[in-house]
Amino acid sequence: MKSGKILVAQGGGPTAVINQSLVGVALEARRFGEVQRIYGARHGVRGIVNEDFVDLTQETSHNLELVAGTPASALGSTRDKPDLKYCQEIFKVLQAHEIEHFFYIGGNDSSDTVRIVSEEAHKANYPLRSIHIPKTIDNDLVGNDHTPGFPSAARFVAQAFAGANLDNAALPGVYLAVVMGRHAGFLTAASALGKKFPDDGPHLIYVPERTFVLDKFLADVKAVYERYGRCVIAVSEGIHDESGAPIAAQLARDLEHDAHGNVQLSGSGGLADLLCEEIKTKLKIKRVRGDTFGYVQRSFIGCVSDVDQREAREVGEKAVQYAMWGGRDGSVAIKRTGFYSVDYELVPLESVAGKTRTMEDDFISASGTDVTDAFRLYLRPLLGSGMPDAYRLRTNPVAKVLNRG
Repeated sequence: MKSGKILVAQGGGPTAVINQSLVGVALEARRFGEVQRIYGARHGVRGIVNEDFVDLTQETSHNLELVAGTPASALGSTRDKPDLKYCQEIFKVLQAHEIEHFFYIGGNDSSDTVRIVSEEAHKANYPLRSIHIPKTIDNDLVGNDHTPGFPSAARFVAQAFAGANLDNAALPGVYLAVVMGRHAGFLTAASALGKKFPDDGPHLIYVPERTFVLDKFLADVKAVYERYGRCVIAVSEGIHDESGAPIAAQLARDLEHDAHGNVQLSGSGGLADLLCEEIKTKLKIKRVRGDTFGYVQRSFIGCVSDVDQREAREVGEKAVQYAMWGGRDGSVAIKRTGFYSVDYELVPLESVAGKTRTMEDDFISASGTDVTDAFRLYLRPLLGSGMPDAYRLRTNPVAKVLNRG
């Protein structure tokens, strides 16, 4: 069989640069004479089982480039988490359409889908090359220095906290914002990159890699507030107690659950509001405000890292090269080779699928409420060029006339 057909799909949460990977696949595939058709599945694996395809071969390279610079998933995405039976249906469709190369852009669950489909093809002795292309703002894919989508979301978080800190300094009080990250705190930790002066916020950062103790949290807030007269706090949606139970579930009974039965940790404003209420009630601080960044941090069109764009394009291009020139299926991984440079590697699907990376201990301060310089050095080059800066008036006081004492 030599149909010359390839299929690309996007899964999971959209990012600011996932379309760079899509276009990387589409344009790189055109360089290979054996490729006759480039199909895109609408809404990920759901589109595959429904045979809902579009022919990207007919798309102009100019429009593909415009789409590449546009955030979110141009083909549409899905939250479906395929099991074996679902993946068998995916394979049947790929076989029926004589697909020879399958590219799936996504995170942990997407890599597992590619793994199962790959195994089904091997069982059937069907010549299918299956490649997983990394994507997640959570930065929780193992085997990668970082993951496309994370740098742009981190750039947003850093800038959002820089702005929130300036606002909080002008009108002092307590400000708390909840950031995405159920199991990994990378995105919440990115808030530290918005700091410039020693007394800048966020003054406290809480990530799911450390156990959250409410009484300790309140003591931390009180200490910072007494020192600076204000406090800016970054909180991961996934903070939990020593048993692993979400703090949000402890502080409220009536909480939303997602399609998988998990407590809805962000998007409802619940956790931020509940923690703010604790601060107001227990510490008697009047001016306390809370936000939940929610979906706005994923695909914010005005805050995209040029480094992230470039690497997202390259993982798509490398996926095609590995598929055409390599002899095995796998997941494209980003490896850091210098400060700052990267290279790419095709790693086994089973080394990535179903696994979750969390923040390394040397990225988290001894107090558990800040990041280390190692993390700042790790993240800073990923944020890209043109990061905005903030300045202060110098303090040149004028002597009082009426109240000299």
